[in-house]
Amino acid sequence: MTGAADCSLGAALRALRTELDLPGAFPPEVLAEAEQAARAPDLPAHLDATDIPFLTIDPPASTDLDQAMHLERRRDGRGYRVLYAIADVAAYLRPGGALDAEAHRRVTTLYFPDDRIPLHPTVLSEGAASLLPGETRPAALWRIDLDGDGVAVATDVRRVLVRSRAKLDYAGVQRQIDAGTAEEPLALLRDIGRLRAEQELARGGISLDVPEQEIVEHEGAYGLAYRATLPAEAWNAQISLLTGMAAARLMADTGTGILRTLPLAPDGAVARLRRSAHALRIDWPHHVLYAEVVRSLDPGRSNHAAFLQECTTLLRGAGYTVSEGGDLPDPAVHAAVADLYTHCTAPLRRLVDRYASELCLAATAGKEPPEWVREALPA
Repeated sequence: MTGAADCSLGAALRALRTELDLPGAFPPEVLAEAEQAARAPDLPAHLDATDIPFLTIDPPASTDLDQAMHLERRRDGRGYRVLYAIADVAAYLRPGGALDAEAHRRVTTLYFPDDRIPLHPTVLSEGAASLLPGETRPAALWRIDLDGDGVAVATDVRRVLVRSRAKLDYAGVQRQIDAGTAEEPLALLRDIGRLRAEQELARGGISLDVPEQEIVEHEGAYGLAYRATLPAEAWNAQISLLTGMAAARLMADTGTGILRTLPLAPDGAVARLRRSAHALRIDWPHHVLYAEVVRSLDPGRSNHAAFLQECTTLLRGAGYTVSEGGDLPDPAVHAAVADLYTHCTAPLRRLVDRYASELCLAATAGKEPPEWVREALPA
């Protein structure tokens, strides 16, 4: 712990941000453009989907809400339909404008124990562009049909206007589902999440249930707190993964896209992890696959939590790979997802997601991507 009175941790973090030359306050012209965009977004072809009772699931204090969902059974009785609305940030940014240029300078929202450096001004990211309950917002609406085993059989995405009905948090969602009081759109999160986890296992994918870490201030000092994640968080993450995989497939079909890639772990990495498992008294028989061991762990147990943290060493080297009108790049697959994958579900916090959305919207409509998107791909 570090005493908060002398602000030694705070001073170190401020020095780090200065050393890394990280962005500070938004320039006046960027704030002015954001205010104007918040008042008058560009909504040329957004269909009305405000009748769908969407809901959001986020940490309680979050106000930058990228995603809203509605889950239902397919009318033919053969599976499920996932409706996933993603904030349409492009409705607020003029390509080449001051706001767009600043987003390219920042690239992503950065989180520190004592501060946050947002990608966009909060008038947009926590206001006009956020999928807040009771507010009509522009969105890219994904419709993904699943069969009874959770396999995606049809995908569509288009621009719409949505209105979320409720802002839920993970703990509340978990309580409702466990108690059997969740109504079907929410109750289906467990069913679909579990089916998608089974599909992940079948293709050799890995989701690490690593305990959440946070630096917290308490009684004049800073400490490191840990929290085991809830099943509802994993189910929710499966919906996001599903959408990222569907988006990657759409872009792969057209030959133009931005894939999130991760190479296979280097030789020797798994052997080293086996030694860590032995040291932490984790049972890992030689005939058992790494993915199966990971799924058997309980992050509430200290040695399991420590091993899960060690498992992250196999997931290093992630990057973005661009393809333009040709064959899939190499590498193309994300090793942890064990399939094609892209980032497209958090455009309020990641620049690349705005471009992925535009590429998928164009692919679904059978059109060429906008010129401002194609021009930006090499960078």
